[in-house]
Parts: sequence; structure tokens; C-alpha cells
Amino acid sequence: MAESRGKTVERVGFLDEVRGFAILCMVVYHAAYDLVSLFHINIPVFYSPWLNAVRDIFAGVFILISGMVSRFSRSNIRRGFWCLCLGLLLTAVTWLVLPAERIIFGILHLLGICMLLFGLLQKWMDRIPAGVGVGVFGLLFIAGYGLPHGYIGVLGVPLISLPASWYETDWLFWLGLHGESFFSSDYFPLIPWGLLFMAGTYIGIYLRRKCLPTFFYRTHCRFLAACGRHTLWIYLIHQPVLLGIFWLIGEVFM
Repeated sequence: MAESRGKTVERVGFLDEVRGFAILCMVVYHAAYDLVSLFHINIPVFYSPWLNAVRDIFAGVFILISGMVSRFSRSNIRRGFWCLCLGLLLTAVTWLVLPAERIIFGILHLLGICMLLFGLLQKWMDRIPAGVGVGVFGLLFIAGYGLPHGYIGVLGVPLISLPASWYETDWLFWLGLHGESFFSSDYFPLIPWGLLFMAGTYIGIYLRRKCLPTFFYRTHCRFLAACGRHTLWIYLIHQPVLLGIFWLIGEVFM
């Protein structure tokens, strides 16, 4: 719960709904991914180039909102620590159970580290005006979007090719630099996604001051809002549930 110009903001209903919609879209995407990669079922649309763009848009919205709502947290350091621990636990479980689909640096790792960094750096970051912070980190995100693919550019359009030597080691995978041997079935490096999170923390200043339109602060769909309030649990349990359902269907009908 956060105070804002003498008023109290408990939840931001619209953002809960958007997060809920985004996490449900992720569940659908992962269901298709499981069917294709684990059960070898042909889903032609899964190979469409636009699907990767749609996936990144929903992931980006989720990460941006996570940065925004960090302004409402009593302790981003504590939240970040536990989020990172869950990410590392997920790495251990996937490496042991499904090594071919292991998650080395997924969205939980990213969010955990971003929360920790914001909690440690907030005092200095708050010296930057909110509008400047949004603009700077937003532009850095746009420019750095192609860094994991070897270039600096504008929304997928290469402008500067980066040295191949930067991609000859896997030690900087968390930053977005890695060799061909690196694999993580869920991969969100700090560049560019951490920059989007930090841009969100500055938008969160306006959100906390209730500067945004009033519909942001209302709940319009209780189901989506409920999903948005429990995204972490949905993320943690959806894959075991999906795999269990697919296994059961296979045993009964195949």
C-alpha cells in the first residue's frame, strides 16, 4: 500500500488486469511450446515469425508493469531476493528433470535481479526526473533490443554490428552476450529487458502520484485482476499442470 499526495493507493486495477491477460497468454504459448517440443505435434502457426514478436510484446508489457509496481513495494530487495531464489530453484529443477528444456536465465531471474538493483539504487535513481528516466531507459531498451543477436539498432533494424569476439564466451549470458553453445528455453537477459524494467520504475512515479487516467485505478474484470495478483504462482505451477494434462490425454486417447 502506498501513499500518493495524501491519498492511499491499494491496487491499480487496470495493471492487474493487463498482467493477468499477459500471464494467461504466456500459459497458452507454453502449452503450444510443450506440444511442439516435447510431444512433437505439428502446430504450423507456432513457427510463424510474427509469433515471436507477439511473445516479446506480451513479455515486455509484463516486465514494464513489474517495474511500475515496484514503486508500491515496501522492500524491493526482499522481493528481489525471493524472486531470484525461485528462479534458481527453477533452474535446478529443469536441469534435473528436463535438461533439454532447462531454464538458465528466465523471467524470474531477470525480475529478481532487477528488483534487487532497483532496491539498492533507488536513492540515486530518484535524483533523475521521472520524464528523463523514462526517456533514457526507453531509448536504451530500443537500442539494445538486438544486443543478444549481435547488433545495436532500432526495434529489430540493425544499425551497428557488434564484434563477434563478444559472443565467444557464455560467461556474460546474463547480460545478453553468449556463444552458440548457450541455451535457455526461457531467456530474458538484462539487456534489453532490464532496461525496460527500469523505464517502468519511472512510469511508476506517475502511477503512484495518480497522474494517470482514472480507469487505470479501477478494476473492470475481476477474473483478470485475480490472475494479475497471482502471476507468480501461475508461472510456477502452470507447466507441471500442462504436462500432467497432456500426459493424461495421451494415456487415455492415444
